[in-house]
Amino acid sequence: MTTALEPDTASTPTRRVDQLLAHYASSHRNPRNERIHYVAIPCIMLSLVGLLYALSPWAALLFLAASLVYYWRLSKIFLVTMMAITVVMLAILAGLNAKGILLPVCVTVFVVAWIFQFIGHRIEGKKPSFLEDVQYLWVGPLFVLSRLFERLGLRW
Repeated sequence: MTTALEPDTASTPTRRVDQLLAHYASSHRNPRNERIHYVAIPCIMLSLVGLLYALSPWAALLFLAASLVYYWRLSKIFLVTMMAITVVMLAILAGLNAKGILLPVCVTVFVVAWIFQFIGHRIEGKKPSFLEDVQYLWVGPLFVLSRLFERLGLRW
């Protein structure tokens, strides 16, 4: 039992990943906004890496490596999952590049997905988390994964 002066540690997230996800979730409570994010975040992630890939494949790989280090520091299951997603993303981007359509597809997807993100936040009535702290751009994909993991009964 806790007193009024003691925090209820049973309901307070203690791991950094849980704190970040709880904060991110606080501005993503509207079901329509969440559904928009479930689609838009992966699209933004793919298109952002694609834009970097169009600039230089090494730039994309460097960004992905930095992202994976960030995920490694937060959660091993998120790291492994993001590594698998990274492989799939790079395969998709290599295919688009081979067809000569990488840049126009990524620019279009990036712009449209961000428009939907801001529509979602307009519906929500709260500003995007990354405007407070840029690290929430990396937390967004984990938010989507955490919701998927919850549905599958997995703990991160």
